[in-house]
Amino acid sequence: MRITVCSLAFAGLLATPALAESAGDQTIIVTGRASVEAAEDRVRGTPGGADVVRHEDYADKTVVSLRDTLAFSPGVYSQPRYGQEVRISIRGSGLSRGFHMRGLTLLQDGVPINLADDNGDFQELEPIFFDHLEVYRGANALRFGSGTLGGAINGVTPTGDSSRGIYARIDAGSFDLLRGLVSAGVGDERASAWGAVSADTHDGDRDHAGRRSLRGHLNVRLKLSDVVSTRFYGSANHIVQELPGALTEAMALERPKTGNFVGDQHRDVDSLRLQNRTRIELGNTTFEAGAFINAKDLFHPIFQVIDQKSEDYGGFARLEHQTGPLSFTLGGEIRRGSTRARQFVNANGKRGALTFDADQDAQTANIYGEVRVAATDRLTLIAGAIYADGFRKRRVQFSTAPTQDGRIHFDQLSPKFGLLFEPAPDIQFYANYSRSAEFPGFGEVFQTVGGVSTFVDAIRPLSAWSSEIGSRGRVGRVTWDVSLYHARLNGELLQYNVDVNAGIPAATFNADRTLHQGVEAEVAFEAADWLRLRQIWLYSDFRFRNDRVFGDNRLPVVSRNLLRTEVRLGGKAVHVAPNLEWVPQGAWADYANSHRTSGYALLGVTASATVADGFDVFLDARNLTAEKATGDISAVLVATPASAIYYPVERRAIYGGVRARF
Repeated sequence: MRITVCSLAFAGLLATPALAESAGDQTIIVTGRASVEAAEDRVRGTPGGADVVRHEDYADKTVVSLRDTLAFSPGVYSQPRYGQEVRISIRGSGLSRGFHMRGLTLLQDGVPINLADDNGDFQELEPIFFDHLEVYRGANALRFGSGTLGGAINGVTPTGDSSRGIYARIDAGSFDLLRGLVSAGVGDERASAWGAVSADTHDGDRDHAGRRSLRGHLNVRLKLSDVVSTRFYGSANHIVQELPGALTEAMALERPKTGNFVGDQHRDVDSLRLQNRTRIELGNTTFEAGAFINAKDLFHPIFQVIDQKSEDYGGFARLEHQTGPLSFTLGGEIRRGSTRARQFVNANGKRGALTFDADQDAQTANIYGEVRVAATDRLTLIAGAIYADGFRKRRVQFSTAPTQDGRIHFDQLSPKFGLLFEPAPDIQFYANYSRSAEFPGFGEVFQTVGGVSTFVDAIRPLSAWSSEIGSRGRVGRVTWDVSLYHARLNGELLQYNVDVNAGIPAATFNADRTLHQGVEAEVAFEAADWLRLRQIWLYSDFRFRNDRVFGDNRLPVVSRNLLRTEVRLGGKAVHVAPNLEWVPQGAWADYANSHRTSGYALLGVTASATVADGFDVFLDARNLTAEKATGDISAVLVATPASAIYYPVERRAIYGGVRARF
């Protein structure tokens, strides 16, 4: 067995003794209002783009996917495909993926849920369970062990001592949606437990887009002594999702309800995650360590039936210390996974003859550190780095087509430098310069080219140098959070084929040099206690840099400007909040920049009223003008009218429900 540098370093970190309690812990996650405030304090100590999304920011929405929770998080590009399948991208991460996600680290309660090959499946996060979410963009996510271009998103669940009692919620509405949640919390600071169960069924706003799911979560905290506490977590998911597929642009604009019934395509997931976090506090130092195991069963009829059973497991550790003006973080993480990957002939959504059977193994590990020095009362200097390594390996047991075994190893060192200046208590300016890296997953290392499942040993990691400046703060009734970033990428993983006769690309390549730059901005104005305006502006300028085929063409998929506006009228007892999503000009659909989609504007409204103590009713109405437009794209080399690569925006829908607390 190959022992990586990160594995050895991680073992050393686990052996590090904890010395003392930190008065200002930078990374440990607790829950409840104190948890939210601690999370916001961590953001204020970050020299770059980061924010916290509170549950009350999306409580009036029918929460189906992460898009519903992150719509007003500056810098997060989230566009619907169908059901819980959305495109989530930060700073252009995973642009080439027309499915799922790449280039982001997803966590629940600080524990990574990305697979061992570093790809993520956000459907396994149930956003209706979260107390709040932490979003760290780009290299600012180093504290979560992330060195990717996009950064990290961490969903934090409640705890029994902070969320005592019973909470119930039911949503219903368009396209036969019915969604329910029941949660309960008990305990105190010595011992507590919180659990929740959610279930939903929905026909979807397109043909063959139905979904049903059943999910559960439980966490139990024990305070073993004045200095030692531990928390156990368990999450289970049963998800059945029909796939309606992409459409031609004409169909997306004229008949967006259309879906694909061929092959009864699905993505069905059964998964179980078990986690533990143990924390030791003594004086000015806090040590935290934990372990996790994720078991997943994927049944995925598409062009063939993909049938995978995987187990991923690993551990993490983090040491925090603060002495006077000096504080530092040292952490590490290791994820290992094995997958039995089989494929069958798709017999109308059922397993036909076996066509492929392989064992896949992966590991991704890292060790990271960050030092923060308060040079003056107003100026803090930050320096850090993350070193990551890993491997991807496949051994084929059976295949009806020519195929290859293979193993490949990656490693990258990514430093980070930053400064944080606070001229006044509620005003911050920051700057940072950092390197990021993204390792290829199984889908990039083993590709089907010309009917042969090929080991692509020439694939290499994406690397990027990024600079960022920005400011956040409050003056009177105005708050803001604005970041400007400029990233120069080498080896961006793009799914395009340099053969101009190719259709939808079937393989992933390392591009030469590309540029990702833009603005992530949120501005809010509380004109009165009963009137609040907030505005998100996302400007994205992504392009090739002197590419031998595409020159300086813009990269497809993400529109150049995206604006979201909400006006909230009323108070806590009764309020209504009209909202608008506006894309002035659509995105390019292809790398050749031959076709651009049209812009659009989506009008919606949310509302809530307290009808009795602990009892609320709410409304979520979407796309009230029944706008027809394309929201997401699976990019191709050259788009034609026959290219079935477009996903329509959500159709007009009205949802409502009740919330009760006992």
